[in-house]
Amino acid sequence: MSHKLFGTDGVRGIANTYPMTAEFSFRLAQALSRLVCTQKHKVAIGKDTRLSCDMLEAALTAGFCAQGVDVCLCGVVPTPLLTAQTEKLDVDMSVMITASHNPYQDNGIKLINAKGDKFSDTETAEIEKLLLSDEVFKVDSERIGRVSYEMQCKANYIQNALSTAPNADALKGLRVVLDCANGAFYEIMPQVFKSLGAGILTLSNTPDGRNINQDCGSQHTEKMQQVVRDSHAHLGIAVDGDGDRIIICDENGVRIDGDQIIAFLATYFQKQGLLKGNAAVATVWSNLGLEKYLNKLGLQFYRTPVGERYVIEKMKETGVNIGGEESGHMVLSDYAKTGDALLTALVICYGLQKSGKKMSDIFPLFEKCPCEISNVRFKTPQQAADALNESSVQNALDAASQKMAGQGSVIVRKSGTEPVVKIRVEGEDAALVSQTAKDLLAAVQKFQQP
Repeated sequence: MSHKLFGTDGVRGIANTYPMTAEFSFRLAQALSRLVCTQKHKVAIGKDTRLSCDMLEAALTAGFCAQGVDVCLCGVVPTPLLTAQTEKLDVDMSVMITASHNPYQDNGIKLINAKGDKFSDTETAEIEKLLLSDEVFKVDSERIGRVSYEMQCKANYIQNALSTAPNADALKGLRVVLDCANGAFYEIMPQVFKSLGAGILTLSNTPDGRNINQDCGSQHTEKMQQVVRDSHAHLGIAVDGDGDRIIICDENGVRIDGDQIIAFLATYFQKQGLLKGNAAVATVWSNLGLEKYLNKLGLQFYRTPVGERYVIEKMKETGVNIGGEESGHMVLSDYAKTGDALLTALVICYGLQKSGKKMSDIFPLFEKCPCEISNVRFKTPQQAADALNESSVQNALDAASQKMAGQGSVIVRKSGTEPVVKIRVEGEDAALVSQTAKDLLAAVQKFQQP
């Protein structure tokens, strides 16, 4: 389903530029009031640490209150906290203001329903239709909403995280480097790891509004990797700005990708008798090596379109409790509604402690098949979409698909969160994969504007 405003995870763009403006946020809140906040007339709002969050929070709050909806402000919280606490807050929905792993200049709005799940494509299409209409929103002055401040949700979330541990000092003796991305987990993650007995060295936990994800976090792990080596830590853990993405490295500072994390989680859960559905879920972006590895364990492997929302939908459909994306979104549905970097990190550490091994003795769990991935950045999302629709790009894609037929896979898609065209070619023949990827990259790059 094609949306003008909503991508794979809400609305996103450059702060103070449409649609990430106060005016748009105000109207979005009014539309949500009409379509969603019709039972309890109450909404919760959370945000990460970027500069523009206060502006968008104020505009959303005004929009909701103007439509007679009460607003519960949760302050700076990670996305997984808000999804987990939404049902307990007894609201019609929650709104998370974040651009996840993007730089501070960007921002976004994620929509979460009353049960803590992301909105579906059908729901966002309906919201978008109302947003783009000429309908005027207005309520009587007697019905204007009120604002309150939620103080308990952080404590509840922390307690839930601590309750996953097998004992009170489950991480005693473990030395961990934590990169908090100057984002929403900057206080919570160090507190939880300390409480469970881990020795920690914390990086990027002094947000100033502009340094979220800046040379740190899940997208920039070089410093974390170096500190792990220098400090002789057992592992490093990096999250993104809103805390739903995780990347880890071993004691030698070697980065471990998301597919390897999925493999580890599935293996650990299977050994502990915790795995449900005898399967794991990932996206079409995951390496073929992961599928082969899981099949050797006797597990099924389900693939979905790219996007955490689709992974969660497939998990619910199949009764599976482990899913994730190569990019680092990991969903452990026994503990969390959506991707949760903290809870995933804790489970990884429990598994490491139980194994008695070094990280480098465990990873990699499987050998990856040859795979080439390229990102072609454009100035705007529309330019990226236009490039994909060019006949020469489509012809190159058809030719690549024919070359790889029966030998691998080809994916060319527009990012749902950035003005980027993503190219991925995978197969058994490394030379064929490399040449096919180069041909596709050249075809798309022709339409980049200087």
